[in-house]
Amino acid sequence: MAPHRKNRTGRRSPVVSAMLLLVGLLATGGSYALFTASASAETTAHVDNLIDEGQKLFQANCASCHGLAAQGTDAGPNLHGVGAAAVDFQVATGRMPMAASGPQAEEKPPQFTEEQVAALAAYVASLAPGPGIPDESLLTGNGDVTNGAELFRINCAMCHNVAGAGGALTEGKFAPDLKGVEPAHIYEAMVTGPQNMPVFNDLNLTPEDKADIISYLMFIDDKSNSPGIIDLGGLGPVSEGLFVWIFALGSIVGITVWLTAKSN
Repeated sequence: MAPHRKNRTGRRSPVVSAMLLLVGLLATGGSYALFTASASAETTAHVDNLIDEGQKLFQANCASCHGLAAQGTDAGPNLHGVGAAAVDFQVATGRMPMAASGPQAEEKPPQFTEEQVAALAAYVASLAPGPGIPDESLLTGNGDVTNGAELFRINCAMCHNVAGAGGALTEGKFAPDLKGVEPAHIYEAMVTGPQNMPVFNDLNLTPEDKADIISYLMFIDDKSNSPGIIDLGGLGPVSEGLFVWIFALGSIVGITVWLTAKSN
């Protein structure tokens, strides 16, 4: 009798399929882990190099006032905990290093390149936790302009003017004009509180609120949004009333005088 032969269906054994699936998962996971570890190592090395470069720049240019370890001296405050945001605001706007001692550090052309500012910010940020550089999504100017205008009037207009034109403060200090200021620097000023400015942390104003304020300032800085021919500095009824008083009423008085003289 001929031996019985099993019919082959072409299907793999369930055990073999499970083993192939396991091998595939292990290969994929291993490749991903290797790639992630490599990318993390490169990122860590880049950050370490940035911090080292920032430390050298700090010791060469800032330590005379702030101390070799940024611990502060009689000439400059302790920088532990101020974060990368404070460094980026002060150094990228040229306020630091100060050109001369005075009641307030004034804006001037920056002394350092963008790469050097980033290195200094990374070094100071490595000393202690503090506010970081704001995310680009908060700086687009696409926030709620109406809410930003209300928040600005409540929290900022008493110093910066309702139109962000700035104003005088006590002891020779002043609130700067906000026209043309980089959105990142406006956000950094809110979270770090330079000079006499209060600190607006996320409990006072949420990141979205800060983004709305930036949107409002960008809106009024855009000349195409002016409803009139002449915006008169955007200062509101004071400048507009002065314009009407001098030119409009002055013209009426002049015409009246001319008509009277003509009749005589």
